[in-house]
Amino acid sequence: MAFKLTDEQRMIQLMVREFAKKEIEPVASEYEKKEIFPQENLKKMAELGLMGMMIPPEYGGSGVGTVSYSIAMQEIAYACASTSVAMSVSNLSCEPILMFGSEEQKRRFLTPLASGKYLGAFALTEPEAGSDPASLRTRAILKGDSYFINGSKTFITNGSYADIFIVTARTQEGVGGKGLSSFILEKGTPGFSVGKKEDKMGLRAADTVGLVFEDCQVPKENLLGQEGDGFEIVMVALDGGRIGIASQAVGIAQACLDESVKYAKSRQQFGRYISKFQAIQWMIADMTTEIEAARLLTFNAASMKDDGLNFTREVSMAKLFASEMVNRVAYKALQIHGGYGYIKDYKVERLYRDARATTIYEGTSEVQRIVIAKSALK
Repeated sequence: MAFKLTDEQRMIQLMVREFAKKEIEPVASEYEKKEIFPQENLKKMAELGLMGMMIPPEYGGSGVGTVSYSIAMQEIAYACASTSVAMSVSNLSCEPILMFGSEEQKRRFLTPLASGKYLGAFALTEPEAGSDPASLRTRAILKGDSYFINGSKTFITNGSYADIFIVTARTQEGVGGKGLSSFILEKGTPGFSVGKKEDKMGLRAADTVGLVFEDCQVPKENLLGQEGDGFEIVMVALDGGRIGIASQAVGIAQACLDESVKYAKSRQQFGRYISKFQAIQWMIADMTTEIEAARLLTFNAASMKDDGLNFTREVSMAKLFASEMVNRVAYKALQIHGGYGYIKDYKVERLYRDARATTIYEGTSEVQRIVIAKSALK
């Protein structure tokens, strides 16, 4: 299948590419080394409409659609994976409000998220609940006009800096996923605090923390949808989030390829450039082919979402293939660079570490295989 971008999508691609090259790429290495959260660049991205790409204009978003979002994510990830995951999660936090929120919730929260006034976070994972959200232990009990939440979350991207959190908690015991509900939690809510900051292998400029809820009082009107809708909200949000991570993987992989081509054409051994050796050429060929396949799978899932079709299987295929692909590509990129690839002065060292997380968050590769297999075996 040939996938041809529209003129608008090409304009978005060029705009984001130029922005990333000018504003993000020059500081990416320093931010990664010093673990500096890219707050200022995220605000600039919001001014370009990148923080509310799937939010309709009536709620302050750019409303350019999922394919355009995928394109932008690829370009940002090419320059800095940490910045791209912050962008991805904030866009992800918009989806539940757009799909399940009341009109008042949409107007109150989506506009500041799209404008960059607010940053979003998605609080699902717990110390004892990762791939199995139905086993969440965080409780939300309704007392009068408020829910009181008690429990903790872990591995929450943007957690220290977010203004809005989509928090899923248990409102009914003994019924598994049917007992989950989702809430819009605002920064500064009594009983809510940020916990431990994680010391990660990669994505070190991205903020990843734990969250703590101690009789955290959330107004009843901040419930998303109805009680018991939480599991459905989570599944819908994760489907959209997987497009973001597949796109991130493609962007990282493209950076690996471009760095490898540049290095192979400048590095000489045995009296000639290593790009002349068949072993290197074959690695470049495999990298190029796999990246293009992942890009097409991702665009296919994104276009199905834009068309209002069920894309759960397709996005799981895209996320699975793209995330495992980028790890293979990053491995080859480091191998092509030899010893220099292991040195932090070279971009591929950072890319290699950043790539690893893509097979884990927004659903592990094993979870994607379960989803795909269930669809195939129906």
